[in-house]
Amino acid sequence: MAVGMQQITRGWLVLRLTDDSPFALALVMMSFALPLTFVSILGGVLADRIPRRQIILLSQSGNAILTLLLAILDMTGLILFWHLLVIGVCNGTLAAFNMPSRQSIISDIVPGETLMNAISLSSAGMNITRIIGPVLAGVLIIYLDTAGVFYLVALIHALSALSTALIKRNRAQPNDSPSKGMTADIREGFQYAAGDPTLLGLIIMSLVPALFGFPYLALLPAWGREVLNIQADGLGLLMACIGLGSFIGVMGLASLDHLRKRGTFLVVNAFVWGAALVLFSRCTSYTTALPALLVVGFLSAIFMSLNMTLMQSYSSSEMRGRIVSMAMMSFGVMPLSAVPFGALAEGIGTADSLAIAGLLLCLFATAFFFVSPKFRRVA
Repeated sequence: MAVGMQQITRGWLVLRLTDDSPFALALVMMSFALPLTFVSILGGVLADRIPRRQIILLSQSGNAILTLLLAILDMTGLILFWHLLVIGVCNGTLAAFNMPSRQSIISDIVPGETLMNAISLSSAGMNITRIIGPVLAGVLIIYLDTAGVFYLVALIHALSALSTALIKRNRAQPNDSPSKGMTADIREGFQYAAGDPTLLGLIIMSLVPALFGFPYLALLPAWGREVLNIQADGLGLLMACIGLGSFIGVMGLASLDHLRKRGTFLVVNAFVWGAALVLFSRCTSYTTALPALLVVGFLSAIFMSLNMTLMQSYSSSEMRGRIVSMAMMSFGVMPLSAVPFGALAEGIGTADSLAIAGLLLCLFATAFFFVSPKFRRVA
């Protein structure tokens, strides 16, 4: 809930401070992505060393404090664009420690045969709030302004930390007394991934959509202003539609007892996702944009849940935190890739920039399908 609300509110604040610049939106996303990309591996090492619940609890508490600071700066009128960049770096650093533990703790709690269902249900829970959060934030911005919404987001982060404290000690605890240093652990993790063709393929497949499938999230506020002349509530509606599609996708995945040829399914899903993004870029009204975003959200959520399931299924328990952190690094590239697409949007328009991103996703998914026949046989 907090992430969905903060994404809308922060994007709206950026537009207000920078005269609707899509490039500025991309820069703020990049400030979050840089530490997520380069610090996640440290978060993965810690997830394999110390209790994962403790890492999640501390990082969520830090997010509450940072968002409270952002609310105070905004309310007092002292907020500047560079403040958003600095706070974005801090948020990204906390996420880099939070996400490997938050994902890998699932496989500590549930049996392996229900892992795909559990990860999908976890994603479904997040996507419910992605439906509610953006709509709520879009409406509340009108009445509370962005500062008031940031105060509410800080409160939700604090409640998240409290709920994390209720999680009982998980069954498979990481090693509390590691004999190797962190550098050796990082090297061991990369060697482990590079030596397993399936894990290496999964990491590559997480990188390609991160580069070309997700930049639309950073550029959606600019696209909405250019094409639909939307206000904050309209942007919330667009984001909620993505959340609804994601919820439908992960609930469908959670309901499956078994999915065969998951490697092939993953690559084909990425290709169709790219095609749907191209179709969305050509939309000119709510009537066509909302269904297109529904499909994009549906496909992207299935991809993310299935990719994470396979990564956890094919990695050992003592390496799981580091393997998951590599996926987080790949998805951290997503906001970084929004920077060139944001710069491109300044010149040719946001719609055409999104179309190019979708076409590149289709191209790379097709290339991977034919270059890696072994990956297509991943069960």
